[in-house]
Amino acid sequence: MTSNSRPQEIRLTIPSRLDYLGIINQAIGELGECFSLEEEIVDALAIAVIEAGTNAIQHGSTGEGDAQIDFRFEVAGDAIHVKVQDDGPGFNLVKIVEASEPDNLLRSRGRGIFLMRTFMDKVDFVFPPGGGTTVQLLKRRRSDDS
Repeated sequence: MTSNSRPQEIRLTIPSRLDYLGIINQAIGELGECFSLEEEIVDALAIAVIEAGTNAIQHGSTGEGDAQIDFRFEVAGDAIHVKVQDDGPGFNLVKIVEASEPDNLLRSRGRGIFLMRTFMDKVDFVFPPGGGTTVQLLKRRRSDDS
């Protein structure tokens, strides 16, 4: 796919249950094959997107039986854009503890956002006025020259 190619978009919606994240992981592997992504990029996407999905399920889900998590993957030119959206109450990003701080290094939880920021080139959080959270992830593709 060249940088002038039309963006390709894939959307998946899963029930808000952790056991469905395997489907997302498989979809990322297929995405890598379809777009000839380097293994390092596919692995980074898998880690970050599964973390975003896990957070959406564990913290962003409304807890109702019919809650769903939406995933949107867009491959456009030199980048892969991913959006993970839940309909929960949202959260206060300022109150999130920094996983790399010495007091937090041995905690068993709280590394999801840290991992997303480590493996992605850009991570943004959007909190729409009606509720929910959208995590926007960007991973640049390697050029053939690198």
